[in-house]
Amino acid sequence: MLPVLVAGGAWMTLRASLPELDGQHHSPLLSAPVTVERDADGVPTISGADRLDVAYATGFVHGQERFFQMDLLRRSAAGELAELFGPKALPLDRAHRLHRFRARAAQVLQRMTPAERALLDRYAAGVNDGLGGLHARPFEYLLSRTAPRPWTPADSLLAVWAMYFDLQGNQEPRELARGWLAAHLDPAQLAFLLPEATRWDTPLDALAVAPAPAPIPATAPAWWGRKDAVPARQVAGIAFTDSVGSNNYAIAGTRTASGAAIVSDDMHLGLQLPNTWYRLALRFPDAHGQPRRIVGVSLPGTPPAVIVGSNGHVAWAFTNSYADTLDLVRLGTDAAHPGQVRLPSGWETPVAHTETLLVKGGPAQSMTVRDTSLGPIRTVEGTPYAVHWVAHAPEALNLNHLKLESSTNLDEALAAAASDGIPAQNIVLGDDRGNIAWTIGGALPHRTQGGVGISFPLAFDGTVPTWDGLLAPEAHPRVVNPPGGQLVTANSRQLAGDAAQAIGDGGFDLGARVHQLSGNVRRLGDKTDVPAAFQASLDDRAPFIALWRQRALAALDASALDKHPQRAEFRRLLETSWDGHASTTSVGYRLARGFMWSLHDLLFAGVDAALARLDPKASMVVATSRWPEVVARLLDERPAAWLPSGYASWQDLELAAVDRAIAGLTADGTPLAQATWGRRNTAAIAHPFTIAVPALRRWLSVPPDQLPGDANMPRVAGPKFGQSERLTVAPGHEEAGLFDMPGGQSGHPLSPDFLKGHEDWVHGKPTPLLPGAAVHTLTFTR
Repeated sequence: MLPVLVAGGAWMTLRASLPELDGQHHSPLLSAPVTVERDADGVPTISGADRLDVAYATGFVHGQERFFQMDLLRRSAAGELAELFGPKALPLDRAHRLHRFRARAAQVLQRMTPAERALLDRYAAGVNDGLGGLHARPFEYLLSRTAPRPWTPADSLLAVWAMYFDLQGNQEPRELARGWLAAHLDPAQLAFLLPEATRWDTPLDALAVAPAPAPIPATAPAWWGRKDAVPARQVAGIAFTDSVGSNNYAIAGTRTASGAAIVSDDMHLGLQLPNTWYRLALRFPDAHGQPRRIVGVSLPGTPPAVIVGSNGHVAWAFTNSYADTLDLVRLGTDAAHPGQVRLPSGWETPVAHTETLLVKGGPAQSMTVRDTSLGPIRTVEGTPYAVHWVAHAPEALNLNHLKLESSTNLDEALAAAASDGIPAQNIVLGDDRGNIAWTIGGALPHRTQGGVGISFPLAFDGTVPTWDGLLAPEAHPRVVNPPGGQLVTANSRQLAGDAAQAIGDGGFDLGARVHQLSGNVRRLGDKTDVPAAFQASLDDRAPFIALWRQRALAALDASALDKHPQRAEFRRLLETSWDGHASTTSVGYRLARGFMWSLHDLLFAGVDAALARLDPKASMVVATSRWPEVVARLLDERPAAWLPSGYASWQDLELAAVDRAIAGLTADGTPLAQATWGRRNTAAIAHPFTIAVPALRRWLSVPPDQLPGDANMPRVAGPKFGQSERLTVAPGHEEAGLFDMPGGQSGHPLSPDFLKGHEDWVHGKPTPLLPGAAVHTLTFTR
């Protein structure tokens, strides 16, 4: 009987941490009543007479439904995760604490206007009142026997810095990887192996001329194709290392049925529960007393705004720009200057800061951060670098995103977007009059010198100067109302002309995805509508992998199949289990993809082993997403000097890749004919708490759905990475807008809204963007 009582008590305690959906709350901070009306899916419409009051209520619902998610964001940015998770979080904490973002938050708060600070204060008050209004702590704190720490305005800034890490965190390992390559390649090899562009690029300034591909050099590097560096049983392409995130597009009113622009967005991120985004609609009067309704998604913890959505006049959407926003500057040292380092500006004495890291279940740790005028010092294999990152600049964070709420036309929205204090994003905009535009929103460095040299570590002698402040918003590149009536971005090279120098290259995608998506949007033709536009990003056709399938088929000729039954089966499946899509039932797709990644392993394992010693994230893929085009050129032209030793011919290398793919795909005993893409691409989306307590996975994860899609096509989908939301809307016609996302509104597993909408997301079935009829009402009064 006692175990039953204990289990019942635990169940009731967990239920006590569910959010309040109905009732009334009082707060002396409010100027007038505010209502939170939730529909059947838990999506709230928050209505008030004052923007600060609406911020308070937004904080309240975020705090009740998503506080643990918010806590992880601020702790990740500040390097404070070990306080919750113990010593295993210390490596990440040390890497992030180097940037001292909690200390930097105080500087940003000091720069804010009174109105901006009031908004953050009111949001934080709402979060804390929401948290305090629960009848029990959020379930994560109950299970971990910890107490949540109150929310502060600084924490909302830390949540934005967490997105800087998420969206720009690969730039350090990228610079280290490219620096190693520059030191171990001659100029011709470097230009060939790290191309600036590919045939897939679809720049927005279409009339500009892209750089011609570099010729294949006369010799290959020493590490090229080293067999002794290839791991014995590595499964080819097991990780989604080629996944980068997000599609967006805008279609001009000249091509839509309504005459308004159509804006669509699907941001690709790591997927977990609860989902990254929290849907909502905000209603309040603007500065002129006119009623406003802003609908879209918010990011709990960040300043209380609609990140992507529509305000009735203008809609906006993001993709990561992969602008080059970070320099590693190699520092000089000399015994004649003890305690100093040499920067391009001369000798400097770093300022030492002692940081204390609290550790659950263990003693506190300390670390010393040495800061220079260019940024903190990171030492890699004995070489000190200053990490010069735009995220360190106080002016890189602001609340200008809120200006999008009040924009009434494209010009106002463009000015707001360019000045936005966020990680540099491709922003596409469309207005209710049919105008469309693209620009880079967020912090860009102002560089006095561009070119490919800035994507490598810089020297202390200033041969290539580092940036000297942020680029003025009005100088951000932009494209307005292009002749084709569409703008499409998907993390690849945006521009081919001179304006591209303002962006740099911080790790652009290969370009196959934007090429395919641009074609989809173009084929929508004239008089298109929101449902048709929504479907463009659900395209899982595989023209990119189809080329690798053709190469594998060409290599598997009669002589290659003789006395090799597994190769014969490989070829049969390439021919018969191929529908031209990354479909869940396709074996051929998985085999062709495995063939490509096996070639990567055979050719680049030597360099990857060396790069991993510099940084766990450093690799050839991080150095350049364009490596498949390099390999494709070699397979097409077959230069003898680049054929790795130990292979009699290029076909011999290709067959070795086929054999390697077969070994990897059957290593667990699965027959090759059953190695479908769906078996590989199975959703593994779970709450982060399952890492600490795997037994909870049954209750804190999505079903193991097999997902169509992959990288290098519009429908990006991986087990833990993919389309974190899909939103398509014509401003002024929000009632026709469409939306879905992989998880529900609530972060609580006992809530009916925990996984609501997930099945629709799996099947690409959109639901209305606007919240439905209210089924719950929470009222706030003074």
